[in-house]
Amino acid sequence: MAHFIEARATLVGDAIAGLLAASGGRLARLDGDPDIRVVLRADLDADKVAVISGGGSGHEPAHAGFVGAGMLSAAVCGDVFASPSVDAVLAGILAVTGPAGCLLIIKNYAGDRLNFGLAAERARALGRKVETVVVSDDIALPAAKQPRGVAGTLFVHKVAGHAAQAGAPLEAVAALARRVADSAQSLGIAVSTATIPGSPRSERFVGGQAELGLGIHGEPGVERIALPGAGDLARLMTERFSATGPLALLMNNLGSATALEMQVLTQAVLATDLGRRVRLLLGPAPLMTALDMHGASVSILPLDDAIEAALLAPVPVPAWPGAVRIAPPVLRPLPAELAGESFAPSRDPAVAARLAAVTRALIASEGALNALDAKVGDGDTGTTFAGAARAVEAEIDRLPQADPAALCRALAERIGRAVGGSSGVLASIFFAAAASALTDGASWPDALEDGVARVRGYGGAGPGDRTLLDALIPALEALKSDGLDAAAAAARAGAAATARMDRAATGRSSYLAAADLAGVEDPGAAGVAMAFEALAAAR
Repeated sequence: MAHFIEARATLVGDAIAGLLAASGGRLARLDGDPDIRVVLRADLDADKVAVISGGGSGHEPAHAGFVGAGMLSAAVCGDVFASPSVDAVLAGILAVTGPAGCLLIIKNYAGDRLNFGLAAERARALGRKVETVVVSDDIALPAAKQPRGVAGTLFVHKVAGHAAQAGAPLEAVAALARRVADSAQSLGIAVSTATIPGSPRSERFVGGQAELGLGIHGEPGVERIALPGAGDLARLMTERFSATGPLALLMNNLGSATALEMQVLTQAVLATDLGRRVRLLLGPAPLMTALDMHGASVSILPLDDAIEAALLAPVPVPAWPGAVRIAPPVLRPLPAELAGESFAPSRDPAVAARLAAVTRALIASEGALNALDAKVGDGDTGTTFAGAARAVEAEIDRLPQADPAALCRALAERIGRAVGGSSGVLASIFFAAAASALTDGASWPDALEDGVARVRGYGGAGPGDRTLLDALIPALEALKSDGLDAAAAAARAGAAATARMDRAATGRSSYLAAADLAGVEDPGAAGVAMAFEALAAAR
């Protein structure tokens, strides 16, 4: 798998250089040994307790991304998914620890416990005051003797960093950090493993599967499940948490989940019984990732006044999302002018049958049209056509079926509201123009041709430009002289002809080379052909 790297051997050092370059002088690093990779605050305050964390790289922005006032004093970075060495951790301790001492926040993995633990012992032998806290927030394996430390560690970073910044002594900072570590809980879900830069992906999932409770290094989860909808998934996950009282919720993107997915999952978690007790929300954001793992984790922390104040305190750390108080959404009514024309329903059995036939055909062809569009566009033509069809299908019995002009105005309104992008507005223009022509006494074929003319005027495409017009124009010509069967055949022939066209005038296909278009029907033209075939079959 391709990655944007210079060399695997220098990956972590190169990444740290990029982080420092983007920090505007806010961050520094230790220099002198390329194997000792410590990122630290450039404005250290030696009179306050230092807070240090770290571990393997690949979890960015954790841990180096959380170095800053009110959070970490330093982060020690190991190789990808590998603990830093004892010397690297010791270097970090010695670099930032003054008379007030330091707190080491350690995720509960064997390598981290050993390397951070031995470094702490060596620092104490050198006269430094050092306390440690081990975070084991993963609840995936309830019977595990050593639960893993995962995204709940970030709660500890923030609360301990706040206490240290406020000037609390080491013993108080450590006690508060241990209290947070003992009560934080986390659980992850993913549909893919991580890819180590420079190595191929290790695939162990099949389509539609997810793994519950897998680790942030790609360790197998507690159970393989068929991926449910977001609501069921949120309930499945939150039922495993045991905390009571008001909560902070941290929604963590494990690497490659999209912002849309994370927002949907966040809302689904907030709608659960556990979610209704959430007072503070952090994220959704990539906070402790697992490289490019397509997944998310949910972390909770019971709140008291001190912890809530610490989580709410702002910090000058760009990667930290901040905590927001949960509040009901603000809803405002649609502008009254948007209501548009009211249509009196009327019944025409033949019209109803044809509308039903077309909507069923377009809904059924959603996957096929998306597959075509994935080759020459953005893969959503089927979804667009099906969305318009569903909007019409839901309204069939409320449409003015017996009034052709009003029917076209209603279709223009329904489709224009339901379908976004250029497709929705062009369909709305088409039916609005047809409605105007019908009002003036035009026949159906002539009115539809007026609709095509208006679409050509606004859209800029014409015959031979590899668009839906290459099926629609010949279909309407055949309709005028030979009827619906001929129109359906002409539409199908026009769609097939687009596979031999080497250019597209508009849309995303217009950005592709001729070789990419060769042999692939335009999905919009294919959809028009399916609609005419359904119309012909419905008579």
